Amino acid sequence: MNDKCVITCALTGVLAKKAQCAAIPYSPVEIAEEALRAYEAGAAVVHIHARTPEGGPSWESSVFGAIKTEIRKRCPVLLNFSSGGIGLPIEERTLHITDHQPAIAALNMGSMNYAIYSKSKKKFYHDYVFANPFKDIQFCLEQIEAAGSVPELECFDIGHIGNSIPFIDMGLLKTPAHYSLIVGVLGGIPNKPGNIKAMVQNLPESSHWEIIGIGREQWRLLEETLELGGDVRVGLEDNFYLPNGDMANSNGDLVAEAVRKVREHGREPATVEEAAQILKLKNL
Repeated sequence: MNDKCVITCALTGVLAKKAQCAAIPYSPVEIAEEALRAYEAGAAVVHIHARTPEGGPSWESSVFGAIKTEIRKRCPVLLNFSSGGIGLPIEERTLHITDHQPAIAALNMGSMNYAIYSKSKKKFYHDYVFANPFKDIQFCLEQIEAAGSVPELECFDIGHIGNSIPFIDMGLLKTPAHYSLIVGVLGGIPNKPGNIKAMVQNLPESSHWEIIGIGREQWRLLEETLELGGDVRVGLEDNFYLPNGDMANSNGDLVAEAVRKVREHGREPATVEEAAQILKLKNL
């Protein structure tokens, strides 16, 4: 187990709106201010989605460029750009990566149903099919390699981990690879106790991994992860609430809580420099 824990903060996502949580950032300046708060609280990496001024998702390369510029004015935190998107060709979802060369680039390792279900209203929201065929995964890996970025393999279920094996065999994915295990999305692996351990047992030997827990169960999942020796992601993309049930006022609040839990488990948050070494990053 590494005594340093890389803390990533997912600042905004694509679905959450200010009406749900006032701290959700939209503009490049707002996103950069949240990146600074996360960095000052102890995050080494920030995961970036772009937004329109109205709060919708944006995949415009120029918006990602503006976000990078604004963050660099404020702090040296490591940048992780998303390539996720529903209904968009993979070429549009990767242009900002080759244009702006973040340290890390996230890609989804499989297709799935993706939805939010309301028990109270007996209704589905955001009911999509998230398509990520192997040809798109391969194209994304090739673009990430061309950018000099390190891929973050987002796995919503155990089968998504298995999807990485052919790319290791082809030499497109260098090992030890960096996996994010996403737990609690409807359509992916549920947040039941023991599921993180099951996913970890399916990782290739010596892989680096972090947990992405969705919703209020995030803090329990984070505790389970720290016991297993993994790294952690928090942030308003994944969960608005602190362990005591209060809504966070910023991404920094969530990172500060993660730092406290990391230290309770006898580890220290990795600095930017330490995280870059652990993840073998080139684009700093």
